[in-house]
Amino acid sequence: MPIDPYILLLLGTVGLAALLPARGTAADVASGASTGAIAFLFFLYGARLSTREALDGLKHWRLHVTVLACTFLVFPLLGLAARGLVPVFLTDPLYQGLLFLTLVPSTIQSSIAFTSMARGNVPAAICAGSFSSLVGIVITPLLAAALLGSSAGGFSADSLLEIVLQLLVPFLAGQLLRRWIGGFVARHKKVLGLVDRGSILLVVYTAFSEGMVQGIWHQVSPVRLGGLMIVEAVILAVMLALTWYGSKALRFNREDRIAIQFAGSKKSLASGLPMASVLFGAHASLAVLPLMLFHQMQLMVCAVIAKRRSHDPQEEVTASTPAAGSRTAVGTGTRSG
Repeated sequence: MPIDPYILLLLGTVGLAALLPARGTAADVASGASTGAIAFLFFLYGARLSTREALDGLKHWRLHVTVLACTFLVFPLLGLAARGLVPVFLTDPLYQGLLFLTLVPSTIQSSIAFTSMARGNVPAAICAGSFSSLVGIVITPLLAAALLGSSAGGFSADSLLEIVLQLLVPFLAGQLLRRWIGGFVARHKKVLGLVDRGSILLVVYTAFSEGMVQGIWHQVSPVRLGGLMIVEAVILAVMLALTWYGSKALRFNREDRIAIQFAGSKKSLASGLPMASVLFGAHASLAVLPLMLFHQMQLMVCAVIAKRRSHDPQEEVTASTPAAGSRTAVGTGTRSG
């Protein structure tokens, strides 16, 4: 089973926060740097997304609507259903983190990689992930405010303004400046990718430092973590089955079904961590723990599925029934999920 090296870096950052949490002035500096890093992340997201290519991708609207429904409707419904597992399997803080996990957008990079490995519709996976991330900037905070309430800081005018300033404004600025900086961003994709991941590590360190200072880790035990992993495994299994067999019932062809399965069953660590930092503030450390666990779980399981799909007989691949709407033939920028 593959282990994402970035997960090891995240775990190392959590360990650093446990041993050397930021306090006092250092905590203020880390918090300010984290706020700036989040804004810069969403600025880069906006600069990478080609508006024209995204609009072209709407030609395959049935597929994108299906992925969005899985991401922002079916996932949250499963999260709400898990409320019945408190307090037997989950503590209330872990459940809040689990529910937040079900609200974040889908991934882009890993969805593309697995779709390509399984010989699926890669352009559709690119567009589906991009649309999910774009919609998630608006809908994830709104869903969090509606379903999590005071656990996510409530939905006051101040929290709305903070979300707009830290997430939406930088994204729109990136879109507006894409005409002039898009080429630079594309040419320096690898370097800026490291900046992306470094920014997320800073967000994780700040969040878990605040958690250590407040002593919230006394709320988590190995038994509770085991229960959380079982619940997440069930949710992932349900979504993988639903996206595969549900898309077949909707008469999508094999290539589109693969794109729907990988884009519709996954959650983005890159988008979720910054959003959690904005929405949960000092309580973000427990809120992002379920997302970090789910991220590694989805990579391991989907890697196995993609490898098995890649060995499907060629007759099965060529005999698949075309879906309504032609295969999308567009490309756009990618980022880590």
